[in-house]
Amino acid sequence: MCCTGMYAFAALLDALIYTRSRNAKLKLIADYLHATPDPDRGWAMAALTGDLDLPAVKPALIRALIEARIDPILFRMSRDYVGDTAETVALLWPAPDLPADPEPLGLTDAVERLRALSRSDAPAALAAMLDRLDAEERFALLKMATGSLRIGVSARLAKTALAQAFALDVEAVEEVWHGIHAPYPTLFAWAAGTGEQPTPDNVPVFRPFMLAHPLEDLRVDLQEYAAEWKWDGIRVQIVHVAGETRLYSRTGDDVTGSFPEVASAFSTPGAVDGELLVKGAFQGGTLEEGGGAASFNALQQRLGRKQVSAKMLADYPAFVRLYDILFDGAEDLRALPWTDRRARLEAFMPRLDSERFDLSQVVEAEDFTALEAIRAGARDAAIEGMMLKRRDSPYVTGRRAGLWYKWKRDPLTADCVMMYAQRGNGRRSSWYSDYTFGCWTDDGELLPVGKAYQGITDEELKQLDRFVRNHTLNRFGPVREVEKTLVLEIAFDSIHASSRHKSGLAMRFPRIARIRTDKPAAEADRIDVLKRLVT
Repeated sequence: MCCTGMYAFAALLDALIYTRSRNAKLKLIADYLHATPDPDRGWAMAALTGDLDLPAVKPALIRALIEARIDPILFRMSRDYVGDTAETVALLWPAPDLPADPEPLGLTDAVERLRALSRSDAPAALAAMLDRLDAEERFALLKMATGSLRIGVSARLAKTALAQAFALDVEAVEEVWHGIHAPYPTLFAWAAGTGEQPTPDNVPVFRPFMLAHPLEDLRVDLQEYAAEWKWDGIRVQIVHVAGETRLYSRTGDDVTGSFPEVASAFSTPGAVDGELLVKGAFQGGTLEEGGGAASFNALQQRLGRKQVSAKMLADYPAFVRLYDILFDGAEDLRALPWTDRRARLEAFMPRLDSERFDLSQVVEAEDFTALEAIRAGARDAAIEGMMLKRRDSPYVTGRRAGLWYKWKRDPLTADCVMMYAQRGNGRRSSWYSDYTFGCWTDDGELLPVGKAYQGITDEELKQLDRFVRNHTLNRFGPVREVEKTLVLEIAFDSIHASSRHKSGLAMRFPRIARIRTDKPAAEADRIDVLKRLVT
């Protein structure tokens, strides 16, 4: 294996794809990291762990490039058969007229070039790179560019390989990983013995969240458990260390750049856990009214944006409703019981900007029956349910039985008609498993109201796949339009007004509850019925 460039990275990916053994995968990655210089190995680790972001390269751009070079129908049929865009394009890309030995493309050169591209410059630059590569290298470049490797290597496995390769403690690597930017020069300096170990004392690191089990049929004693509202935003952790603030999502992704007003308002050393929300049209409402928070639909306007305009900041101002405190300055509070941490959080609050941070209040009730009644009346757009937290629980990583429970409100349901189907990914790539469904207007038109792929068993998947194949009306690339005869009962958490959809509606967390072969399509729900559920 060549030790540098796109060729070496392509060879690594190819070997990992065809290797099943975990230990063998660890050795492949370790050998690559030892043989590859900086910063190539850092960018490779960013790709393996999902930390590489190349915003100018999108799947639509790649499809446009290949369809300009070969018959679009041939590409779509091939993509439908192969099940992977990068692999299909890599194999179909026509060989250009280049010198016999074109200059090899370096991995770092490719990454830095793609990171600096504007959307308008991206097509020509990416095409020029693909022209210089063979099929294996094209596959690696496209996988890396789209951030979707799917080679059987988790982020944890890649970090474990790095730790084993350089005799590091994997937990120490994991602890500081999200506080160091790719291509991780300080991390590899520590690994090579030429730099000091990065620590939480000098890096605003991410600590894994404490999570909850579903409550299901359990009833708890409110003397032992405290109740809070479960707000419908995105869970975030905010860390301020050594003069720097970072916002992390539940998966440890750095979302600081998407919410600069929140980051700039948190300048007190410490780490807190809360729900990122967007302010509603009114301020100072009660908890039952949403406490000033808008629906998740409003928050979606801000999610995933690398650059946030002044208008976006003004129209969708973000704030964080705090649940817990992990660190007060350098003091680690996670081992304290929830009651003590709650008291410390309440004492911490006056040091924060009240425009950007408030406190998720405890829901008081005489007993569990009274709490059930309170929860049943919670239909605000910003309330997703309740959290039940054992009062003596420490803040621990992941889900621990008996400590925290999430008690989501009962879902809404609607009977909808399947309109379109598309093949899934991974083990479902051979099945039509993603379904677009709609409801009727008063004029008898069927308009899409959502898309779902969850909630069905393997047997139901086979049943729906068979329906799609036997009742296809039209084909649009990988999408199949089907006869409008099958009703699906769809469960969803809430529904919101949306100008981006022809129906004017957007469902939150839709999933398939039942296949209604017993119900005629003409008796499915109407758009007006769903509009009355809008929050």
